[in-house]
Amino acid sequence: MTKYGVIYGGVQKNVGPAGVVIAIIREDLITDDVLPCTPTMLKWKTQADNDSLYNTPPAYGIYICGKVFKWIKAQGGLTAMKAALLYDYLDNNKLFKGTVVKKDRSIMNVPFIIGDKELEAQFIKEAAENGLVSLKGHRSVGGMRASIYNAMPYEGVEALVAFMKKFEEEHTEK
Repeated sequence: MTKYGVIYGGVQKNVGPAGVVIAIIREDLITDDVLPCTPTMLKWKTQADNDSLYNTPPAYGIYICGKVFKWIKAQGGLTAMKAALLYDYLDNNKLFKGTVVKKDRSIMNVPFIIGDKELEAQFIKEAAENGLVSLKGHRSVGGMRASIYNAMPYEGVEALVAFMKKFEEEHTEK
C-alpha cells in the first residue's frame, strides 16, 4: 500500500492541453463498491477493465502529452530543470526573498518579494523592458511570481536570474 489512494491532476500548462487528466488509482480502490448514482464513465473499475478505453480517448491531447514527456526527458527530466536555479538564487541574495517554505515550494510558480512596493514595481517595469514579462505577482498576494511551466526554456530562467543579479547589484548597498 502507498500513502496515496488517488493521484489526479489536470495536465494543462505542464504536460498538454486542457481537458486531459492523469489519474493514478491504488488497486484496492478499483472496485464495484461505488455510490449507486455514480455514472459508468466515472467508475474507476470500468476504466481499468477496459484499459482506459471505455470511451474514445482524447487522442490528440494524449499525443501532445507524449511529445511533452519526450521533450522533458530530453532536457534531463524535471529534477534537472529550472526551479532549482531560481530557488538557489532566491535563497542566497540580499534583495529578493522567496515567500514559500522549502517543503511547500512549487516547481512551476515561484513567488518572491523585495519588500518595497516601489522597488518591486521598478523591477517589474525594468524586467519587461528586458523581455522578462508577466512577473507581477498574483493580485491577492502581490510581489512577483515567475511562472516556469515546462514550456519555459531553461535559458529563460537563466536570463531572469541574470537580470535579478544585475538589479540586485544596482539596488543594494555595497
